[in-house]
Amino acid sequence: MNLTDEDRERIDGCTVVASVSGGKDSAAMSLWLTEQGVEHRRVFADTGWEHPVTYEYLRGPLTEAIGHIEEVQSHLGGMVDVVRKRKMFPSRLRRFCTDELKVRPLSRYVKAIEDDTVNAVGIRAAESRARQDMPRWEYSETFDCDVWRPLIDWTEQDVIDIHTEHGLAPNPLYLRGAERVGCWPCIFSRKREISLVAKLTPERIDVIRELEKEVGDGAEERMAADGKHRNRPTFFHPKGQSESRADFVPIDEVVEWAGTARGGRQLLMFDTEPAGCVRWGLCEGHIDDEVEP
Repeated sequence: MNLTDEDRERIDGCTVVASVSGGKDSAAMSLWLTEQGVEHRRVFADTGWEHPVTYEYLRGPLTEAIGHIEEVQSHLGGMVDVVRKRKMFPSRLRRFCTDELKVRPLSRYVKAIEDDTVNAVGIRAAESRARQDMPRWEYSETFDCDVWRPLIDWTEQDVIDIHTEHGLAPNPLYLRGAERVGCWPCIFSRKREISLVAKLTPERIDVIRELEKEVGDGAEERMAADGKHRNRPTFFHPKGQSESRADFVPIDEVVEWAGTARGGRQLLMFDTEPAGCVRWGLCEGHIDDEVEP
């Protein structure tokens, strides 16, 4: 698989910025760009909410394999900082985690480059129905540049093969059972992903529990002050309900549910709309129209 004529024409004279997440697809993209002789800057949008293994992988084996990776972060800090400053959790309708922690930092980085810029992202159409219609090239008003998806027609085997050719092992999280690399956990996490977070990093569940108490106590104080009813905010809540009326579920109940077998009470379902972080290649996951049974 080589550069197409359109690819060559569009990147000619441009600075190529490759979004790197620590996942297998963005790593494969950077390896392929190097094979094709395409100079590119590698940029990681740090949410402060990744698994520690992902940081170790990014700054160790991945950097050694693909070259220097620049890191950008929100001026508000990481996920915990943003939740505290906004006094709420991100949700299906208010995805400020994607906007504040990934899109804005990378957008500022891209717009600061004086040359014409192309943002290369590692997205494959075969990953989900939601990605099947994504074009290879697309102009982004948010980034004020063309977005290029050079791996759009690749298979997972293609990704594995290029890792093997370059002697690069994938992020160890995949070998521990993770299907996605990005926020740990994402607000759209599936049942098995929540179970894995609780198993591998129970301390992250502790952080969520503390945040739920802090944000929830604040909501109750505001309700007492203005007399308006508010649900006690939680990190997860069911899809398909109005957020003002949703049955918000505390993290310990979510973890308990995640450990149930098929038929356990369904609290969470994946959104059918791809999250912005996935669409722009800022993380890697399987956000499609699949729902838990």
